[in-house]
Amino acid sequence: MLKAVILIGGPQKGTRFRPLSFEVPKPLFPVAGVPMIQHHIEACAQVPGMQEILLIGFYQPDEPLTRFLEAAQQEFNLPIRYLQEFAPLGTGGGLYHFRDQILAGGPEAFFVLNADVCSDFPLSTMLDVHRHQPHPFLLLGTTANRTQSLNYGCIVENPQTHEVLHYVEKPSTFVSDIINCGIYLFSPEALKPLRDVFQRNQQDGQLEDSSGLWPGAGTIRLEQDVFSALAGQGQIYVHLTDGIWSQIKSAGSALYASRLYLSQYQLTHPERLAKHTPEGPRIRGNVYIHPTAKVAPSAVEHTCVLHSIVGWGSTVGRWARVEGTPSDPNPNDPRAHMDSESLFKDGKLLPAITILGCRVRIPAEVLILNSIVLPHKELSRSFTNQIIL
Repeated sequence: MLKAVILIGGPQKGTRFRPLSFEVPKPLFPVAGVPMIQHHIEACAQVPGMQEILLIGFYQPDEPLTRFLEAAQQEFNLPIRYLQEFAPLGTGGGLYHFRDQILAGGPEAFFVLNADVCSDFPLSTMLDVHRHQPHPFLLLGTTANRTQSLNYGCIVENPQTHEVLHYVEKPSTFVSDIINCGIYLFSPEALKPLRDVFQRNQQDGQLEDSSGLWPGAGTIRLEQDVFSALAGQGQIYVHLTDGIWSQIKSAGSALYASRLYLSQYQLTHPERLAKHTPEGPRIRGNVYIHPTAKVAPSAVEHTCVLHSIVGWGSTVGRWARVEGTPSDPNPNDPRAHMDSESLFKDGKLLPAITILGCRVRIPAEVLILNSIVLPHKELSRSFTNQIIL
């Protein structure tokens, strides 16, 4: 029996995703045509023996999230529940707080996935590695060049045993070209070190407030409090993947993640890709067209949208050109921009992926490249190449 936990954060997180996260919670933002966390759920549902998927975060359980969970349970015929934290508890605090629900039923292991990553999720392979040589913690890792590795958690491994000997979160100098993907497989014993951190937090001179318990004791950072502390003690191992992977920290990185997922759809979800038909529009490359979009087959390309996200109900006039700065957070590209800054700094809009706000109208004569057009608009338009959502 297996379980999976998806860490979805909360509204105080994901601020680099604004203003898009004002309209829809970041975990539900469409990436390659489906909500971001649906890619995670699809991968978990394909693992034999998966019995339950838990979402942990501190979003209010509002109507969009509730509706998504109900639809996902029906689609995958699997219990999918949301567990709301009483406060932001870090990447490990929620796991410890809801430990009884995670361990209910006696799972042999449970996956832990950060919501803001794009991956082909080699979960079955990780399970095989774990069963061949069980350890409390198995991390998924990938390689990055020396420059980009500084933006991630860095792993020093024993090349023969793949034990994690040293772990540093976003080091100031080069440590290793192996980086943490934010995808893990834990055994039930992995919760014991989290308990130790919780107890240590209570004993560090911040033991009590007027209610008798220091509220910060429940905040646990997996990366700094657990991985860094336990590295080199025979408890943490890493499995390297050469599959697709990126972070989704901002609107610009959502475009890059969409391209990665679209490139996989020929194998994983060919039904999601738009097909060229004699009476339909011309399709070039991997394209997803949302069901609400009506694409005119004979439109002339007099308007161009590049590297942009067109928000709900916006207007783009004829002969307009909307062009953002491409931002591909590829960990193996030394020139890649990690796109980790906010949209605004010192009151000024920073050069970034262009985001058009609400109430967009797009004319029929339009070329859209490497962009996301959000759903629920009247779109009797022409689109060629990349992505329409």
